[in-house]
Amino acid sequence: MMKTYYYLTKPGIIMGNLVTTAGGFFLASKGVVDYSLLLATFIGLALVIGSACVLNNYTDQDIDRQMERTKNRALVTGVISGKSALIFAAVLGFSGFFTFAFFCNWLTAGVALVGFLIYVLLYAMMKLRSIHGTFVGSLAGAVPPVIGYCSVSNRLDIAALLLFVILVFWQMPHFFAIALYRFQDYFAASIPLLPVKKGFYKTKIQMHLYIIAFCVATLSLTYFGYAGYLYSGVALFLSLIWLILCIKGLKAADDAIWARGMFRFSLVVITVLFSVLSIDGAKNSLLVHTQKQVYSGGLVGFR
Repeated sequence: MMKTYYYLTKPGIIMGNLVTTAGGFFLASKGVVDYSLLLATFIGLALVIGSACVLNNYTDQDIDRQMERTKNRALVTGVISGKSALIFAAVLGFSGFFTFAFFCNWLTAGVALVGFLIYVLLYAMMKLRSIHGTFVGSLAGAVPPVIGYCSVSNRLDIAALLLFVILVFWQMPHFFAIALYRFQDYFAASIPLLPVKKGFYKTKIQMHLYIIAFCVATLSLTYFGYAGYLYSGVALFLSLIWLILCIKGLKAADDAIWARGMFRFSLVVITVLFSVLSIDGAKNSLLVHTQKQVYSGGLVGFR
């Protein structure tokens, strides 16, 4: 039974979000890492996302019954009751927000709360009513790296904004790829995703535009001095490969196979990018800090 509750939290989603959270955390740490704070941030995030995913399972029961890949979920089959799921979600959520407020800071807790509410309220309402539900969902999904950044810095600045924008632009082609290769499921459940309402070609064009925007956003971290040239080089390389794969999709013989490949590569993009950001952002911050000390010391010495 415990294993069933565990899967209700969608651990794969939690693990993916921990990667982007770590990127934001290490970027703000500037080479001086507080590992106890990192652990608290990870725990708080896992609890809050777990709570949101359990609530998502609860609200999506009718949809899940109509989709092949979700029809055997615990709430659909009755293995776990709706009441038990709500209690479980409440315990996870309160524990997560307490962890953020007590061990991190109130700004981090507030940012997490905003993301949580967007996902469980606004996204839950929009995804069955509008093709723009995907974009609303991406707003919630872009919060984790900001949480990691704010946990250390306790402020919202340009770096936090850029991390948020990068994740929004990454998620859109990522989600569209899922919608394309699982088109039959979403069509059967009457979920108004872009490919269901506007067709595959328009969806592919949107993916091109978002990948270009993603490339610009990623490079902006280096432009504003928050990351180094190793990061920007990797970001540009990954973006170009991703864009080339997307262009090939315009003439794909099998859209489902192509879309699955796009989905898998999008995971590579975000994992590699934020791993490099964790390393290069910290190195760049240390270098800038050291240079400032040297220049300051030199000026004082000449006086």
